[in-house]
Amino acid sequence: MSREYNLYLRDILEAIGRIERYTRGMDYEEFLANDLVQDGVIRNLMVIGEAVKLIPEPLKCEHADLSWRKIAGMRDILIHAYFGIHNEIVWDVVRNKIPELQVAVRQMLDDEVA
Repeated sequence: MSREYNLYLRDILEAIGRIERYTRGMDYEEFLANDLVQDGVIRNLMVIGEAVKLIPEPLKCEHADLSWRKIAGMRDILIHAYFGIHNEIVWDVVRNKIPELQVAVRQMLDDEVA
């Protein structure tokens, strides 16, 4: 039995919440110095990427302003290139892309209720 797509959206929000908690109050240098936080952030980015792959295409098309392929692709990069992960890219995603995704996913869930 497949899960309802809204559960994947909730998984994304949960992963975003964890990333926010792990990195709250940190700057890039602190992030670089904390391998536990790096590991936690990377794991949750992988969760987000996997969940994005399972959201139905019509729903993603309704929110075409997001780079769904790049989000899903980030997961693939993290899984397959773990020795070559660029922390500056991960940090940029955390600071600049995750907030946009959070807003969009919340809107998708709100639209479902309305």
